[in-house]
Amino acid sequence: MAWSIGFSLLAAFLFAAAAALQYRAARRAVHGGSDASAAHGLIRRLVRDPVWLTGWGVNLAGFFTQAVALHFGSTAVVQPLLVTQLVFTIALGTIGTGRRPARLDLLGGAAVSAGLAVLFTVPGAIPPQGEPSRPRILLAGLVAAPIVVVLSRAAWLRRGPVRSALLGVCAGLCFAATAVLIKLTTADLVDRGVAATAVDWPGYALAGSTLLGLVIEQRAFAAGSLPVAMTAMTMTNPIASYLVAAFAFQTLPPRTAAAFTALSFSVLLLTAGVALLSRSAHATREGDTVPGPSREDAS
Repeated sequence: MAWSIGFSLLAAFLFAAAAALQYRAARRAVHGGSDASAAHGLIRRLVRDPVWLTGWGVNLAGFFTQAVALHFGSTAVVQPLLVTQLVFTIALGTIGTGRRPARLDLLGGAAVSAGLAVLFTVPGAIPPQGEPSRPRILLAGLVAAPIVVVLSRAAWLRRGPVRSALLGVCAGLCFAATAVLIKLTTADLVDRGVAATAVDWPGYALAGSTLLGLVIEQRAFAAGSLPVAMTAMTMTNPIASYLVAAFAFQTLPPRTAAAFTALSFSVLLLTAGVALLSRSAHATREGDTVPGPSREDAS
């Protein structure tokens, strides 16, 4: 499990760095707007932005690192650790500013750390790794797909932080699906080889969920506040992954009072920590500040 934890934390750091770069590029691409017209042609503009492309490269490195983590551990282990990407996002936001982390940042980071410590130290709180059930994974996908469609549609009827939150939830569901499909695809590659993986459906579903998640994520960033979008994604991803791990990987939920109590307390601590981090004074300033055009852009 140590390898899984180490690579999960590295993936969280890479995802946080990528989000910071892509958020800056997305907000610049829409010139600070947040309505549907501002997001028109967003992806076409982003793929020409060197900052966004750098973020995309870092994000890709994060996905590969996450794949390694999922090879060593279950989604119920890896995905909760990705909550730390919000901690890394706040920490990265202080670099070069000359400011120390605010009290809320420290409290939020401590709550997230305590929640993860409880989750990983109490026996039985994390369900053991089991064999995947492909019919159940397909059923979970059929349940999640209409939720993504409905929330995406609802997002375009809202503005600002509400749109960011709704799109963040959609992106979180897509990335949870990506984690499950990474697990299936890496198992195919290791156990059956490249040829068998190339004719199996999980690899293609993985490409689809990843691409859809990235597109929705950019729209969430373009819609408004980075903390709101990151919070929605950060909480949706592990919760959905944990539920899928219990449902589709034939694992047992906590069966003892101590394990159930630990899981509940861990969820409360993680939720409180993420809520505090999302209110970070520094992150809010960064989220409300849209970089102006450079001299090269103006010329």
